[in-house]
Amino acid sequence: MSTEERAILVVGIGAGDPDHLTLAAVKAIRRADVFFVVGKGAAKSSLSDLRHRVIEEHAQAPYRVVEIDDPSRDRRAMDRADYTSAVQDWRSRRADLFERTMCEKMSAGETGAFLVWGDPTLYDSTLGVLADIEARGTVSTTVEVVPGVSSVSSLAARHRIPLNQVGRPVHITPARRLSEVGQNDDGDIVVMLDAHESFAQVDGDDVWIYWGAYLGTPDELLVAGPLREVSDRIRQTRTQARARHGWIMDTYLLRIMDPDERTTDEGRDSGRSPS
Repeated sequence: MSTEERAILVVGIGAGDPDHLTLAAVKAIRRADVFFVVGKGAAKSSLSDLRHRVIEEHAQAPYRVVEIDDPSRDRRAMDRADYTSAVQDWRSRRADLFERTMCEKMSAGETGAFLVWGDPTLYDSTLGVLADIEARGTVSTTVEVVPGVSSVSSLAARHRIPLNQVGRPVHITPARRLSEVGQNDDGDIVVMLDAHESFAQVDGDDVWIYWGAYLGTPDELLVAGPLREVSDRIRQTRTQARARHGWIMDTYLLRIMDPDERTTDEGRDSGRSPS
């Protein structure tokens, strides 16, 4: 293993609201010599733009910004049974790129930073990729993780609801595993990474949905209500928003509601809606 050690900060920057940066995140950003900004193409340039604004506002000169083009993913494989192998292939190519960039653009003794949407420990690959790099033994790194406000926390806060019900669990799952979690009376389900509107397949008159997209940004969208009543509205909203922005990031909470627990804002929309 190389003895030329580099310090890496993995900093959670929240779901999109610059005010969701924690004091720990701001302090970490001020320590960085070089920022690695991973871009996802022109269609999602606004994601990189927000990272640049965070850096410009909080970083201390002198610092450098290094752009990295994220490797493409085989989206068809991601939807099939070979999902795990497709993710492993993408992460391996990501590790190749990150490793090469860190060696070429960052000197030993410097501190580099990856600014991660939401919280780095929740459905994000950065920590796994850095662990793969460390296991290769080509470059020695020390990794420090700064937690951030997750989209899950933001969703609950924007809907003004607790994430959990009294004494009951919360399941967090990617949409592709939603059918395995199933609907039950033992807890609520937070669904992430839903590219196929899996909520439309959920049955139950007593299921409510709290849905949000672009959380914490000026384009934020919120819909809440009985799933059967608002499902079509959410699908239409998603379609319009994706057409306007070229991408969408959303998450939602499914909750089984007792009749006496239902509030008066049944079926409400809040936040901004597509024009």
